[in-house]
This record gives sequence, C-alpha cells and structure tokens, in this order.
Amino acid sequence: MDKTILKKFILPEELKSVLEGDSKVTVPESRNHLLSMALGSDENIDLFEVAYDVPGKGRVVEATVARCNNGAAVNYTDVYMRRRDPDCMVVADAGETDKPRYGETYGEDFEPLRTATFDWLKTQDLIVMPFMAGSDDLGYPALLVAPDNAAFFAGGLADLQGFIPKDQIPDNFKPKAIIYLAPTFRHTHFDQKQIVVHNRKSEMHELFSYNLYPGPSAKKGIYGVLLHIGELEGWVTVHASTVKVITPYDNVITLMHEGASGGGKSEMLEPVHKEMDGRIKLCENVVSGEKTYMELKESCELQPLTDDMALCHPSLQNDSKKLVAKDAEQGWFLRINHITKYGTDPHYEKLSIHPKEPLIFLNLKGVPGSTCLIWEHIMDEPGKPCPNPRVIMPRRFVPNIVDEPVEVDVRSFGVRTPPCTKDNPTYGIIGMFHILPPSLGWLWRLVAPRGHDNPSITDTVGMTSEGVGSYWPFATGKMVDQANLLLEQIINTPNTRYVLIPNQNVGAYKVSFMPQWIAREYLARRGSAKFTPEQITESRCPLLGYSLNTLKVDGNFVPKALLQTNLQPEVGNEGYDAGAKILTDFFKKELQNFVSPDLNPLGKKIIDCCLSDGTFNDYLDLIQVRL
Repeated sequence: MDKTILKKFILPEELKSVLEGDSKVTVPESRNHLLSMALGSDENIDLFEVAYDVPGKGRVVEATVARCNNGAAVNYTDVYMRRRDPDCMVVADAGETDKPRYGETYGEDFEPLRTATFDWLKTQDLIVMPFMAGSDDLGYPALLVAPDNAAFFAGGLADLQGFIPKDQIPDNFKPKAIIYLAPTFRHTHFDQKQIVVHNRKSEMHELFSYNLYPGPSAKKGIYGVLLHIGELEGWVTVHASTVKVITPYDNVITLMHEGASGGGKSEMLEPVHKEMDGRIKLCENVVSGEKTYMELKESCELQPLTDDMALCHPSLQNDSKKLVAKDAEQGWFLRINHITKYGTDPHYEKLSIHPKEPLIFLNLKGVPGSTCLIWEHIMDEPGKPCPNPRVIMPRRFVPNIVDEPVEVDVRSFGVRTPPCTKDNPTYGIIGMFHILPPSLGWLWRLVAPRGHDNPSITDTVGMTSEGVGSYWPFATGKMVDQANLLLEQIINTPNTRYVLIPNQNVGAYKVSFMPQWIAREYLARRGSAKFTPEQITESRCPLLGYSLNTLKVDGNFVPKALLQTNLQPEVGNEGYDAGAKILTDFFKKELQNFVSPDLNPLGKKIIDCCLSDGTFNDYLDLIQVRL
C-alpha cells in the first residue's frame, strides 16, 4: 500500500520505525475487507491457518479460520487458548497498581522485551487499525498493530469496538491507547501462557498482547484502558448488561445486571427460555428429579443497551439521581455454552444463522462451506465440549437496540451458585432474588464472587472472587481506588435500587438463568412501587438483604421455598446456616483487601459492619434510602 496514509497519524517513534520499514502495512478499508483478510484474502482457500515460525519450535499453527456460509469460524489448536486466563495481566510501568508487576514476576525489566516485540513486528506484514475505545462520541482514539495473518483478531476488535475505515481517518489521529499483537512470544517467553502486558505511559496506554484469544486484550484489555482513564478522571465503566423492559401494559423499567464472568449478563438480554410446548421449566430438584413448570402468557419486550461494558461517564448524569449509562462497545462477545440444541434460544439462533453480514465465531464446529451453528460446540476432548463458545455480534444487528443513554432503575448482581443441601452445604442459599440496601449492593460489588462452574475462564474450581466491581481482572490500578469510585457512584445515585440474583442453582433446585428472567418480568410489572412489610422479610443471612414472601408473575406464584431456601426440606435451617457461614467467611476474607487508610470513611464503616457480624438493620442505617 501507499504508506502516505500513515501521515494522518501522530505516532510514537518506536511505532513509526516499525511502520516505515520494509513491512507491508494494510489499513482496513471496510468490514468486508477485514473478513476477507481473515480468510487469507484467497477465495479458493476455505480453511486458513494462522501460523508463525517460532524459534526452537518451527511452524506453529495457533488457529484455523473456516469460511462458513454465515461467517468465519475460528478455532484454536491449543485447548488452553479457548478461554481467558484470569491471571494473564501484568503491569510494566512504575505507576500505582495492586496487580503483578512485570519486573517482580519475571525478574527483569520489560524494556528488552518491548524492544524485541517492535523488532518482531518489523518482520511481519501488518494491519494498522484505528478505532475509538469506548464509544464514538465519548471514546478515546486507539490503534491496533497486528500481523496481517491475524486479521480475524482485528475483525473481532472492529466488531467489538468499531473501527475507522481508511478513507475516514481524521488528520492528526493521536492514539491514547495502542494494542500490539505478537503471539509468538507466548512460546518463547511465557511457557505457552496467555500474557497481556499493560504499560501505562504518561500520554499513552500501551497494551502488548502475547496471545491470539481476543478475550484478554481486544475485549478486556480495552476495558482495562477505559478503567484506567476513568480512575484518573473519577468515573467507572461498570461490568454490566443493561436492558429496557417494556411490559404488556407499556410500563417501562431499565435493569442493569452486573456480575463476574458467567454471572448472567448476556442472558439478561435474552427472552425467557421455553420448552417446545411453550411452558417454562422453573426448576428441577437435584435430589428427587422433580420438575416445576409455569406458564407466561405474555412476556415483556426487551430493548438492549449494553451486554458487558456500561460507560457511566459524568457527562451523562442528570438530575434524576439515577445512574445513567450507555454502551462502551459496538459489538458483543456472546457466550453461547447454554445453547446446546436447536430451539434453545430462537432469538440468537436466528441472528447467527441468517446474519445481516458474516459473523465471527469462536470455538464452534465451523466446517468450510457449511452454516456455523451456535449449538455445535468444538470438543476440547472426546465427549467434552468447549465451555466457552462465542459469537461476536455487532450491536447494529440486534433488534430493538437502544443507542441513547438510559437511566437505570434497578441494578442487579448475578452470582453462579452450586446446589446446597443439609448433607452438602454450600453458598447456594440465595433465593430467586433478594432486595439489597445500597450498603450491601456495594459490598457485593467489592467481593464479586466468581462462583460455581464458571464457563468463561480457565480457573473454575471453588469459590473465588472476580475482584472489585467484578471487573478487577481487567483493571490496572488500586483496588481501594475502584472501591471508592463505586461507593461514590452509589451515593450519588440514590434513586437506583439494588437486587441480588443467583443462577444455576437455588438451594436444592437447578434453575439455570431462570431467576433473572423471572425477576426481570416481576420487577418490570411492579414498576417503581415500594415494597410493603408484608411482601418482604429480613433474610436469615444479613448479607442477603430482604427475601420475598411472595412472588407472582402473570398469575403464577413462585413457590416460597425458592424465595427462602431454608424452607426447602433438603436444606432446612441447618443447611442454610452452614451455607451462610461459608458465604460470610468468604466475604470477611475478601473484604480484608480493602482495609486501607485510603478507603472512603463510609466504606470503612460498611466493611467494619460485615467484619463484626453486623445485623441487617445496621446495614440499613449506613446508607438511608427507600426500598
């Protein structure tokens, strides 16, 4: 290409040296251009290998890209690369951070590797792709520099964050963040591990992605950039899906659903899953196998706003005293592991089988020349499907999408919970949903349990924390700073309410994501009406706020034992109290991370309340707000 286009950019000297060398440099002209490059730019090739010469290993095939009727199906040869490693981030700069530093982790300065990365990029034909991190109007100029045979990665980033086509690049485009993609270094320097190095320079956030899975860099790496900018400027990009819910009676409520990976964010945007006969399977007893069904004659209309990253910029806030948000992405990284057969989710099945334009699929059985089907997951080993199949869905392909900022009525927090019985007590004591005072809403966002059987990441054993905000794995700064920002956000938006919703299991019942779908229908029908004392009761475990006494949706009563799990004979008070202790001990352990002189004084009181076994009324008194 004619490299004169590079004169539109204001770039650091190291990058200018790379791009002004002998390498071929391509600036994408369109989405179709990117997808064509992802398949090798040769229409006669149906299966393109993304391969590199690695010193000491020879030619290594990192991934294959299959040309399917409905898009490009990407599959990694290394099973480990099919999910995000939660411990992949290191920080190379000397700025404040609670994250592992490169020098401390690897015993050497990052600069030699940084230089080696630029030297390697000089040997590659490259893609240079400008985009706006965050959003078109509130975003920040950013750039991807990648080997051109990894065009599927660039295409995925373009769908997730949008990109600026070659003929629309403004003069003097100066990136505030740059992703450098150099996958071979995971073999030569990092023992095949996914590693993403953040280097926060004074005027630019460098992100070195030493792997080809887009989760830690194109997706969560850019999230980390936004969190760092927000930390400097005093605002937060929350880890949440957001949806406007319109009842059959035209009542409108906006729900924001937060939580760790696997916490049900994407599922909150989906219609209620139904059986072939139209019934809803509410739950199935894990001991007896008994199933409980209900019917929902009319479901609410859903108008999605965000799937995973909600930009809560100060310029969006108004006088409503509610949190105001807009999407920080142009596309959604949808996990579809729960779609295992045709008819499970007609909404996304239709969008993916007959897309407006070709899509990018990951970890699916994409056979060249066929239609990639989202319920046919690649096998990690015989009989074991990959738990993290994905499709990248541009927002503009989603029906009824909301583009303007919205006021959030209810913020829910999702937790993956295991079964709980008196014989095997666990933290799976959470009822179908609980109402939280703001102080407890904040505590749940500090502790952010990663929860049971997490499909999105490599570490899924036991109860661990995703970290503050449930976005901590992507943040580069200090935990206490993020805790303070979240508390200030809650204090400044007193008219937004808080609920807690489990998924997978409620006590001795398997429920999948049904609690959040039922809660969504219920809360939308109730609107903003205040709960009466007869409708709610203090939970037996103070951390669970209020439990509901009754829950009726469209004439259907949800069994009370699903609202208060200690009423299940398989659980009882004995199993519940043992599970409550597990949950409380976990909270106490995780909250120690925030005991710091830099913590907001109100935050210190809330944490002290938990550490000293405070009562539910103690939590209510700390932040006064109507429920």
